[in-house]
Amino acid sequence: MRHRVAGRHLSRTSEHRLALRRNVVASLIEHETISTTIAKAKEAQAFAEKLITLAKYGTLSARRRAIALLGDRDIIVYEDGKAVKKGTIIGKLFSELGPRYLDRPGGYTRIIRLSLRRLGDNGQLVLLQLIAPDERLAKESKTTTKKRSRRKTEETAQAKEETKNSNQTEVSGQQ
Repeated sequence: MRHRVAGRHLSRTSEHRLALRRNVVASLIEHETISTTIAKAKEAQAFAEKLITLAKYGTLSARRRAIALLGDRDIIVYEDGKAVKKGTIIGKLFSELGPRYLDRPGGYTRIIRLSLRRLGDNGQLVLLQLIAPDERLAKESKTTTKKRSRRKTEETAQAKEETKNSNQTEVSGQQ
């Protein structure tokens, strides 16, 4: 029985799982959208959220912890057939992603299921994405659309009228 055993084995050894998680999250930070399987995406999502939260601190110790957890891979782009270094994963994490999500208290990634199946083993594919910074939080949208009951609105309207009437009688009594 697997009582109180967290995480997924993913049919890999512990070293291979660690390398897989690091590579998937590094690719997510570099490209901001990746396609993978459901199990890998769910495993990498928690790790990516923790790293982005670490990047929000922006301190030297947070940067060193992120390097220890993730490694510091270069971002390489091919221009005119030549490889050009555009920075590092940790640099992008702390300079772009950390400040982008400063106002957001978590939930930096999303998993979108695709209708496609992987050729070969027919595995279910998903998109693992970093959400856009301009997307509103779900809590904010729910609180703004909250409806009041008819009884409460009638009570508040009556209370306002009573205070308005009492203020008018006080003003007329003072004259």
